[in-house]
Amino acid sequence: MTQHRTVPRQSATFDPSVIAEIQRAADTGIYDIRGWGAKRALPHFDDLLFLGASMSRYPLEGYRERCGTDVVLGDRNATYPLHLETPVTIAGMSFGALSGRAKEALGRGASEVGTSTTTGDGGMTPEERDQSKHLVYQYLPSRYGMNPDDLRKADAIEIVLGQGAKPGGGGMLLGQKITERVAGMRTLPQGVDQRSASRHPDWTGPDDLTIKIAEIREITDWEKPIYVKVGATRTYYDVKLAVHAGADVVVVDGMQGGTAATQEVFIEHVGIPTLAAIPQAVQALQELGVHRKVQLIVSGGIRSGADVAKAMALGADAVAIGTAALIALGDNDPRWQAEYEALGTTAGAYDDFQDGKDPAGITTQDPELQMRFDPVEGGRRLANYIRVLTMEAQTIARACGKAHLQHLEPEDLVAVTIEAAAMARVPLAGTSWIPGAGATL
Repeated sequence: MTQHRTVPRQSATFDPSVIAEIQRAADTGIYDIRGWGAKRALPHFDDLLFLGASMSRYPLEGYRERCGTDVVLGDRNATYPLHLETPVTIAGMSFGALSGRAKEALGRGASEVGTSTTTGDGGMTPEERDQSKHLVYQYLPSRYGMNPDDLRKADAIEIVLGQGAKPGGGGMLLGQKITERVAGMRTLPQGVDQRSASRHPDWTGPDDLTIKIAEIREITDWEKPIYVKVGATRTYYDVKLAVHAGADVVVVDGMQGGTAATQEVFIEHVGIPTLAAIPQAVQALQELGVHRKVQLIVSGGIRSGADVAKAMALGADAVAIGTAALIALGDNDPRWQAEYEALGTTAGAYDDFQDGKDPAGITTQDPELQMRFDPVEGGRRLANYIRVLTMEAQTIARACGKAHLQHLEPEDLVAVTIEAAAMARVPLAGTSWIPGAGATL
């Protein structure tokens, strides 16, 4: 008689990771904190495809015909807008979350390819300012390290109202990363956990943003472009309010955007995907008649030149990379596999940036670990990576018959899933159907 074996069936609702989190919460009584961005599967740029030229479109010859990549950011009001050679910029990541040597490397790499880097929460370090040709200074709710002198030293100012990984929430920096230098820059006690505010102390509504932008313009003699950064949630309305307040550039950060540390429940359950946010932002700019006049920077999950090209085809003027930049520097490198395993993780999944034990020496303040990281080599690697992103985006643009990355448009795209078609507002491949077309926000 044949004996049948019963195969245990795992629950789709209570899978092993969910069970492990319930057990961890029951053991500790505290919520889980980690870095990185959303790890759940979301509609993303991989769900879009380009329609390359063949008969009905005329492609450009890569060896003979130019495809421009330059972008000007902040020419709406600023005397000195940023002129960048590539639309791939570096997102804000703080000194404190990152080591000083990592901040130096970001400046070196960005400057080598003619793009900008951004300070992040925690103030401006000499290493980053000295090595950055174009440095954007973040003005955050915490006001850590903020002073008029550094505002004037910056090449642009970014007022941060939200972050894609945690829109509506503040940042965290645990005590083990608050060294004497970090504490001094932030005016904090050394070694004590810090949590940033979720909104500006003088902020009670959009009218206050108008006042704040006017104040900053006066402090900087109207020379610097002023960005406004929002986490992707009610993007259509937030972008309109930012423009009305006087922003020169709007930065929209989707929920795939990273963070050094916040609650995992926040990362995975608050905000909307980058793909859904871009068309809302573009619609808002178009209705106000300022699309391309007020520039749009998109961040949150940019990994390849294809992602860059797709974001720009949907209407962005530039993109910002954060997590990808850290990986390019050397974070989550397999050569540290044994040490990642000793920390209870693995290369490619390490996200406990808040602990300050990063074997690569990038997201740490530990002096010995920091010395493992060479900022000159890290800058070289980052520059190489940005060059590849730019060339890949150029390759796609030429294939679509476009002489500049900003000439890419939604007509060049189709989606391979109904969800992506609805979010990106482009046709489902092989059809002319855009799910939800004509629906109001």
